[in-house]
Amino acid sequence: MGDRNEPLHQIKSRRDSALHAMVSNVPYLGWLGIRFDRRGDELTAILPYDDKLIGNPAPAALHGGVTAAFLEVTAIIELGWTAMWEDLESGRITPDAAVEGSLPRLPKTIDFTVDYLRAGLPRDAYARARVVRSGRRYASVHVEAWQDNRARLIAQATGHFLMPQG
Repeated sequence: MGDRNEPLHQIKSRRDSALHAMVSNVPYLGWLGIRFDRRGDELTAILPYDDKLIGNPAPAALHGGVTAAFLEVTAIIELGWTAMWEDLESGRITPDAAVEGSLPRLPKTIDFTVDYLRAGLPRDAYARARVVRSGRRYASVHVEAWQDNRARLIAQATGHFLMPQG
């Protein structure tokens, strides 16, 4: 790992900068308003409510495509974050959105299956992904989304991804 004497604020700043660089490299995340809360190496995706996300106005419900996109990008960012964690912590990489080639490439979706469990209400949504299996070429990820109560999921998904080479 990195320098044991590195001040905590520098460690946090390096991690936050790397996450920001990764997220800002995906314009669709910005359009949807998705952001990530980081606690150590654990990420929680946040989809802030916006009227543009409503698919059915009566009763108001999040669009299914928005829900699926939220789950999929959460899985992709989690995979990218997990893949670069060791290199980031050791100092082997210093991702910067402004520096061409400093960001690791993100995985590509092979397939993605969503289970819609209940209507997404007009409020913020949250998601967490868990890497089930990850190898050199292939990864499997499970992701869950909820709103007010994590025990009452609005959707869950399983995705398979092709990991970038080189």
